[in-house]
Amino acid sequence: MNISLSTYKRRRECLKKEVGSGLLLFLGNNEVGINYADNTYPFRQDSTFLYFFGILQPGLAAVINIDEDREIVFGNELTIDDIVWTGAVPSVSEMSGAVGVQETLPLRQLATYLDLCRAKGQTIHFLPPYRSDHRIWLWELLHVELAAQEKCASLPFIRAVVNQRNHKDTEELACIEKAVDLSTEMHLAAYRTVRPGMHEAEVAATVAEVAARQGYPLAFPTIATVRGQVLHNHGFIHTMAEGDIFLLDAGAEGPGHYAGDLSSSMPVGHRFTSQQEDVYSIHLESFRAAVDMLRPNIPFRDVHLAAATKIAEGMKGLGLMKGDPAEAAAIGAYALFFPCGVGHMMGLDVHDMENLGEQYVGYADGEKKSTQFGFKSLRLARPLEPGFVFTIEPGIYFIPELMDQWEAERRFADFICYEKLHAWRTFTGLRNELNYVITNEGAKRLGTLRKPMTLDEVYAAKEDC
Repeated sequence: MNISLSTYKRRRECLKKEVGSGLLLFLGNNEVGINYADNTYPFRQDSTFLYFFGILQPGLAAVINIDEDREIVFGNELTIDDIVWTGAVPSVSEMSGAVGVQETLPLRQLATYLDLCRAKGQTIHFLPPYRSDHRIWLWELLHVELAAQEKCASLPFIRAVVNQRNHKDTEELACIEKAVDLSTEMHLAAYRTVRPGMHEAEVAATVAEVAARQGYPLAFPTIATVRGQVLHNHGFIHTMAEGDIFLLDAGAEGPGHYAGDLSSSMPVGHRFTSQQEDVYSIHLESFRAAVDMLRPNIPFRDVHLAAATKIAEGMKGLGLMKGDPAEAAAIGAYALFFPCGVGHMMGLDVHDMENLGEQYVGYADGEKKSTQFGFKSLRLARPLEPGFVFTIEPGIYFIPELMDQWEAERRFADFICYEKLHAWRTFTGLRNELNYVITNEGAKRLGTLRKPMTLDEVYAAKEDC
């Protein structure tokens, strides 16, 4: 389930044609020390470097000189001192040849090569940096001040990379399907494990073990909590009790380093309370409303609004909102209960290419991200196209601090029944998430395994424990 040599060559050729001229600079990632240089975080290659060059070794850079039709990987060969600690690895030329790049040079020659290209009047395109060492590297290589680097990053380069990586091919989809299936296994393990008296950390460990036993890392830090109203709650500090909702957001990084991203909400005991069932059912209706919208050319913002409208409609049924649900969604009143976007692009990054800018990845040319609370967290809004891979993840959250602020400001008072909210302050939150690809005919759920979604499926999964 690897990406083929011909695919890497095709990707680079397409990139050259789209950018048109100049030199494209790719900075690979380096090892990063945790508390001293030799005690490092697990190495993860830069995703764009990985997409076009597929080499997992740290300490590399590459260029595509469009004007001279040259592709060069720059890197240092291991010394015997390195090999003593790491073991033998293929040479830089061998790793480069495996992805169709025939020219390699020592890393120390990169600065000289770039200086020569600049002297010829060539434009050097680079992508916005997201690591401190990349910022320093760009300053040393191109003499671009750190504060100016994002502004000076090449927009043609960014757009060309986004246009390619946004559309997943059959090889990529096979890798993603495996990652999603592995992620589903992680969630099924949680359903079998969660019970009253357990600590959140025990479930997080069980989930991580599923991926580790198959030789794969996590795609992102796991969320495993009974305080699901905190959207990114990475602290495993609570003991679970009967009546709690356990929220798991976890995924594996599978073959080719492609991500899966799923979330699940389940009762800590065997069943939800009747109040929890009501909210869970509203959530499922919002999920189905979003999925029913999926097809080519539909703006993802409309998908988000479909989910938000169903949540507003459900909250009205509970007596917590009033007025027209569609209007409540359009003006953002729903965001008290659903303050995030309904989904995001997914691929080599779990939030694909966000280092290049959400504006370019998730929004069409000329369309600007909203700055309004709720809508500003919508990472994807553009019309959907075949090959787009993304998540669907509506949620319902009762966040006491947010409720207090909005009530004090009387925000959207024509739509929110603040006098009824106080009884819901301890509800916490819930969400579910699945992964989809747009096809020519509509949309396909990714993965061959099924994650529990309906109440009956959740309860059946819990009975297996």
